[in-house]
Amino acid sequence: MFVATAITRCRAILVGTLALGVAACATTGPARSQDAPPAELSEAQAPTYADLVAMAMEADTVVLVSVEDQTAFPAERAPSVPPSEVRLYMETLVQGLLKAPRPLGESLTYVVDRSRDADGDVPDLEERRFLLFGDLSASQPGSLQLLSSDSMLPAGPRIEERTRRVLTQLAAADIPPAITGVRDVISVPGNLAGESETQMFVETATGAPVSLSVIRRPNQAPEWGISLGELVDSSATPPEPETIAWYRFACFLPRELPQDAFLQTDRASQAQAREDYAFVLAELGPCERRFT
Repeated sequence: MFVATAITRCRAILVGTLALGVAACATTGPARSQDAPPAELSEAQAPTYADLVAMAMEADTVVLVSVEDQTAFPAERAPSVPPSEVRLYMETLVQGLLKAPRPLGESLTYVVDRSRDADGDVPDLEERRFLLFGDLSASQPGSLQLLSSDSMLPAGPRIEERTRRVLTQLAAADIPPAITGVRDVISVPGNLAGESETQMFVETATGAPVSLSVIRRPNQAPEWGISLGELVDSSATPPEPETIAWYRFACFLPRELPQDAFLQTDRASQAQAREDYAFVLAELGPCERRFT
């Protein structure tokens, strides 16, 4: 991302260029696309829950804006941008602040790379609303650095509601810590054929105790759950989908149990533990991502 000095220089070049009547950087006139702007991203194109959580955790600022003005960088000032894209300096009005380390003014500027229209023109983004994920500049008030060009999302009721829900979840005091691995795995058979209990202790970034348990009984579906604490809770339940607990486990549990995690050496106990662990991963489902 260009620093503020580069932006200032580019705008100075643009002013001089436009004064000479050269339209290379213009965003008005015949070069503008006449296509209607696309609506909010469809369900198949929108960020997944995992995408939103990852972006919300990484960004210090989440904000709704409407585009007031845009200026295209000349190609020579953005040599890393492929011909199919264009680098834009965006001037926007703040319409809603969802998260920020400090108050914002009425306007916000940033730089973003966007795909050109189908006919090769600069996309017309003025008067459109976007949801931004980024970090406020420490040296340039009112300037934002996006996490990536994908973190400028067309705003709409669905994406706004989902993002607000994620931010509320992340603000809760009891969210599970980040998962870093699995250790101390044990599987014990019961008194009846087909009966067993597997316990797996999860390593976390904070060292806080977290565990998984799978209980099998004859002629019944397996039961499993997570426990947040020193003791394994016999009534532990699975995390609800689209919660931070689900995100932690679905997205960061290793795909297989490491060999050094087993407390037992016999093959039967290890095989049962592996089967139970695979069952947990299948129950959690995939950690689908499109943007992160």
